[in-house]
Amino acid sequence: MNIRKILYPNTILIAFVAVVAAACTGGNSSPRQAGAPATVTTIGVALKEVEGVDTYPARVVPVNQVELRPQLSGYITKIFVKDGAEVKKGQNLYEIDRTKYVASFQQAKANVSTAEANLARVEQDLKRYEALQAKDAIAGQKVDYAKADYETAKAQVAAAKAQLSSTSNDLQYSIIKAPFSGTIGIHNVRIGTQVSPGQPLLNTLSSDDPVAVDFVINEKEIPRFNRLKKEEQPDSLFSLLFSDGTKYPYSGKVIAIDRAVGVQTGTLTIRLSFPNPERDLIPGMTMNLEVLNQDHGKQITIPYKAVVEQMGEYFVYTVQDGTAHQVRIQLGTIVGEGIVVRSGLKGGETLVVDGLQKLREGVPVQTAATSK
Repeated sequence: MNIRKILYPNTILIAFVAVVAAACTGGNSSPRQAGAPATVTTIGVALKEVEGVDTYPARVVPVNQVELRPQLSGYITKIFVKDGAEVKKGQNLYEIDRTKYVASFQQAKANVSTAEANLARVEQDLKRYEALQAKDAIAGQKVDYAKADYETAKAQVAAAKAQLSSTSNDLQYSIIKAPFSGTIGIHNVRIGTQVSPGQPLLNTLSSDDPVAVDFVINEKEIPRFNRLKKEEQPDSLFSLLFSDGTKYPYSGKVIAIDRAVGVQTGTLTIRLSFPNPERDLIPGMTMNLEVLNQDHGKQITIPYKAVVEQMGEYFVYTVQDGTAHQVRIQLGTIVGEGIVVRSGLKGGETLVVDGLQKLREGVPVQTAATSK
């Protein structure tokens, strides 16, 4: 009998048992025994005074803006204001050569006078013929002709007055005026430039005070801004920051919410109004808009490093009776190196801030230090 063949299977079994035993005991290493407390650093959860803000990129736009274009043909004969000047509503800006428009207007006035005089004569003739007809002293056909002449004369007066109105409008359009108060840009034409209806663009006029500020939000924020528009808005709710970080001294208010969410972007435009008495806000400027959120006043604020993310949810570990407990939280505004906790903590808990990699629910812990 071959003894080696009989003993070989038993040798394998003994070796397997030895490997399992080594794995269970950790081999030659000397780890902390099962159930030994994990060493962590903790901090007490407390309320802190914060001013939570959400920041959005925003652009300054004028409340009113209009492109100034000619409505007549001719040459620019006068420019009444300088480049970039502030103008008042109704102020003269440009003049197009008025010579032919003045002449047309005077001719139209004369035509109205002639037509009215003819109407007066025809009306007198009609009255005289009607008086004779009452005495049966004139043929009826003569009266009918007089009535036709009277109606024709009335139509001629109406046509002459319409022509007068048209030439009067042309004469007015030869002087281009500011439709509202604001600031005009740099002129695109000079004296002597030939223009025609609609061409070229003479200039652009935009209002200065107040100005609008546009920014976009995502769909989830729409209910919040709908409420803000309907409710009384505190003065400090909306504030602007210039590109150099300085804060604009005036606050804004919601004046409009766009009619629809963008199909491609899933965003909605919000428009605010800001006073602009010093003309510091210029249309087209890009600024940062800060909006106060619900994290305002005394809020629970914890170090951001104490937060653990798992599958899109956020957790922290608290210590109670020497044991770690996992708590799901809802995060708010980042404040420096900390973050506001909107739900999950009430204040007064002992929070683990270091040693998180050693923890899971129910693990015994030992506090090495307490952060301040």
